[in-house]
Amino acid sequence: MRTIRSIQYFLLALVILAVPATSRAQFSASITIAPPELVVYSQPICPQEGYLWTPGYWAYGDEGYFWVPGTWIEPPSEGLLWTPGYWGWNDGAYAWNGGYWGSEVGFYGGVNYGYGYGGSGYEGGYWRNNQFSYNSSVNNFGGEHYRNSYDKRVSVNTSSHVSFNGGSGGITARPTAKEETYARASHTPATAAQTSHQSAAGGNHEMLASVNHGRPAVAATSKPGEFSGKGVVAARGAPAENKASETKATANKAAESKATENKAAENKTAENKATANKAEANKAAETKATENKAAASKASENKATANRAAASKAAENKAAENKAAENKATENKAAASRATANKSKENNAAAARSSENKATENKPAARPAPEHTAAAPHNAARPAQPAAKSESPRPEVKPVAAKPAAKPERQAAPTHTESAPKAAAPQHQAAPQQHQAAPQQHQSAPKQEAAPKAEATRPTEEKPK
Repeated sequence: MRTIRSIQYFLLALVILAVPATSRAQFSASITIAPPELVVYSQPICPQEGYLWTPGYWAYGDEGYFWVPGTWIEPPSEGLLWTPGYWGWNDGAYAWNGGYWGSEVGFYGGVNYGYGYGGSGYEGGYWRNNQFSYNSSVNNFGGEHYRNSYDKRVSVNTSSHVSFNGGSGGITARPTAKEETYARASHTPATAAQTSHQSAAGGNHEMLASVNHGRPAVAATSKPGEFSGKGVVAARGAPAENKASETKATANKAAESKATENKAAENKTAENKATANKAEANKAAETKATENKAAASKASENKATANRAAASKAAENKAAENKAAENKATENKAAASRATANKSKENNAAAARSSENKATENKPAARPAPEHTAAAPHNAARPAQPAAKSESPRPEVKPVAAKPAAKPERQAAPTHTESAPKAAAPQHQAAPQQHQAAPQQHQSAPKQEAAPKAEATRPTEEKPK
């Protein structure tokens, strides 16, 4: 049986591909069995602003009809509205007309899906300045206040839950001229999230109408593809045979909530532990950094102190060396000055001695001894008495001879000594002997110059006159 159905679906797919694009929205499958009535449920809470409600519907698969839960969907772009799909009777079969996104809501078979989709148009909200304004009377915000919202009462028909148009027992509504125009306009197909949502429902055995008998445990969800958790809403008035499924879903939900809470508690504990460890690590790191900083500061201070001490020691040593060098230079300079002075004195003394010795050597040669000898006969007739008187004052010459004559400037004295005999020569003959004895005194004591003081003998020579 399944093989035959698969062949039928394959042939139908080939037919659909052969139909022009403008006609594909008319059907996606043809079934001879009418779909079940719509599932009655409560709308789940809108997850966030910007999401639009897409109602639940019956789809057809290999095992028959299955329920696709209603869900909140983010539109593919701003300004687009959702036109729900519907089942329509045509040429002895039920064909599915798929939904689409467009700037206006088109014809969806007059089916009353609820929550703004009352059979014609959409009263759940509208776009204004790229912001969607919600009608709070037909949308569930969960007590939250949406900035872009308004409240407009909408008439709700709960007497009929027919899910198809035309045929036996179907809705007889026909599209208006505007709705036909919207149908022919450019459309955007269902999003990937919507396609995945339908695929997930088709793979869930409990979504089959043959299993849930029109009362699925998951009638609507807050987000597409989420068939468990807080955002799941079950069908109202679920029959006894589906109660177990609902109970199971509730148990699963409780278990998931418990697991989520436990996981959150574990994560919280782990976060607290990590925070505490991090705080301890940071504290230890700060303490270590403080200790290192203090040690570094201490080391820097010690190094600075040592450097200052070394610099002071070096400065003191340098000053001491400079002082010693200055003292040494001063001493050397003083020694050099003394040596220079001593050398100058020695040179002067040597020059003086040399001059004296030279003068002494030259004096005997300059004395005119023969003249005194020759003149003696000329003065022989003079009486000899004055000669005796001239000899008496000679002892007075001794102190003069004893005085040292270090100055060479008085070497001219011998000329007086030499001239003295010239005057005394005519008086007595003994004078030449005294003059001859003088060179012996000069030769024996060159430093004592007694000759310049010989002028003191002149008064003795004048007395005989």
